[in-house]
Amino acid sequence: MTESVITPRSVDYSRWYLDVLREAELTEDSPVRGSMIIKPYGYAIWEAVQRELDRRFKATGHQNAYFPLFIPMSFLEKEAKHVEGFSPELAIVTIGGGKQLEEPLAVRPTSETIIGHAFSRWVKSYRDLPLLINQWANVVRWELRTRPFLRTTEFLWQEGHTAHATQDDALDETLRMLDIYAEVAEGVAAIPVIKGQKSENERFAGAVATYAIEAMMGNGWALQAGTSHYLGENFSRVFNIQYLDVQNEQHYVHTTSWGVSTRFVGAVIMAHGDDRGLRLPPALAPIQVVIVPIWRKNEERQDVLAYARRVRDDLAAAEIRVHLDERDGLTPGFKFNDWELRGVPLRLEVGPRDVRDNCVVVARRHLPGKEGKTFGIPSEGLAARVPGLLREVHDGLYQQALAFRQANTREGIDDVAAFKKHAEEAGGFIKVHWAGSNEDELRLKEETKLTLRCFPVSEQGGPAGRCFLTGQLTNRVAVFSRAF
Repeated sequence: MTESVITPRSVDYSRWYLDVLREAELTEDSPVRGSMIIKPYGYAIWEAVQRELDRRFKATGHQNAYFPLFIPMSFLEKEAKHVEGFSPELAIVTIGGGKQLEEPLAVRPTSETIIGHAFSRWVKSYRDLPLLINQWANVVRWELRTRPFLRTTEFLWQEGHTAHATQDDALDETLRMLDIYAEVAEGVAAIPVIKGQKSENERFAGAVATYAIEAMMGNGWALQAGTSHYLGENFSRVFNIQYLDVQNEQHYVHTTSWGVSTRFVGAVIMAHGDDRGLRLPPALAPIQVVIVPIWRKNEERQDVLAYARRVRDDLAAAEIRVHLDERDGLTPGFKFNDWELRGVPLRLEVGPRDVRDNCVVVARRHLPGKEGKTFGIPSEGLAARVPGLLREVHDGLYQQALAFRQANTREGIDDVAAFKKHAEEAGGFIKVHWAGSNEDELRLKEETKLTLRCFPVSEQGGPAGRCFLTGQLTNRVAVFSRAF
């Protein structure tokens, strides 16, 4: 076996990303253009994301269900903005069983319509509300430019769909799910995010308001890592989802939808990865601790392996995801590089001296070289100590990502020339006061390739500032950036 070659991020960030996917065995190309095969190591990361989200959904009263992959075109056409927004991305089935279908079927791009159809039968009374449903599924959107995990023709996700008696209840749900997404991004994936409302131009097709978590990737670009939509009565009126209140009066429900996809895995890779490969937050790492046994003489092998196996068993008994690398014919250095490439948070090194002293060497993936190593950690009580070490890795990754975002966020720009100059030369996030129109926003995007990522929810309504484009005073704050 030979050492992998990963293109440095500073040379070609896109190539670096694809190299990491290949060398860490996360994905490979599929025979269908724009689709990907998710390999076991990559799928294990997605399974961890699923676990973390699913338990939070259930803790807040949501139930999982499943809805059909095929959606009648007439359903999509009932909501004009919805079908207009998704029309370019639809995959349509017109033949089934060798015969022309009476009505074409769309392969699920999202499920508001098919779920709205079901909700119209499930909701009759105020006693049926709130109705809180989530599904784990695949969807298809016919993308022209694709990149594994970030934008593919077929991808995996969860999509929540809820129905409520009032606008306030539905808005509370929309923001509650946004908070859950931010909690998972920061507390599980160690990615600092901005919670914000999307502009009209970036709003989900058919929504009244769209909120998102925006994260900065390692090249300074933004990635929308999760979205939550307040749909108002748009879909309930189309699908006649009504309920009788306590006065026996009929009302349309207010609905929401929200989702996180396998794009989140791409966010983890790009927010934390370095030139050596992945750096995985411990909660999402398929392997949290890898043990590498080291010996020079063959007579040392048996004692070292026996000791390493005892350490492994102790950690496994403490429900730590641990792996002992017993591969023959490979040098310790190769194994170190291999596990660093795969982003394992902690590496334990065990040699003859460690066996004699009843200890291990610990290397933390988020810190380079000797800085990340600690020698002589006793093996006794190690299982109780490892969770603290893993928390140290998580916190380190988060602080590094936060410092990077802060260093690459520019504020105080008050004229168009400075905005365009910074967009061209420095990139990153640009935080400004904004009073421009939808047309202004689209024109800026065309001229600079920057999009209005969001209006941060925590920064609205503060002191007024001057819009760099219009010169008007406004207390509306916006974040612009190039985005994946």
